[in-house]
Amino acid sequence: MKPIPTKAELRKLLEQEMEAFLEKGGQVEEIPRGVSGREAPTGPLRPDHGDAPPRGDRTYLNDVVAAIEARKRRPGKEKPVRKRPRKRLIYDDFGEPLRWEWVEE
Repeated sequence: MKPIPTKAELRKLLEQEMEAFLEKGGQVEEIPRGVSGREAPTGPLRPDHGDAPPRGDRTYLNDVVAAIEARKRRPGKEKPVRKRPRKRLIYDDFGEPLRWEWVEE
């Protein structure tokens, strides 16, 4: 398994790579503060991909969802609801637990 480098090691490696780049004649371009990478500040956040097919009209599925929900609620399909007894804690006048009682709801 490969050991994970620490932040200090990554920082040192990055500085070495930058120095090697600059020694080979590379140049770092400074961009003024506040300049955005977007082409138009009022346009969409994502670039428009020309090779993607245009979106068609949307199909609303309200009637399809309503039909599915109606099928779920067919009469005779409902399960009988069993009311199970459950335990309820009974407290005395001072708020101390006294006993458990089984309660039908």
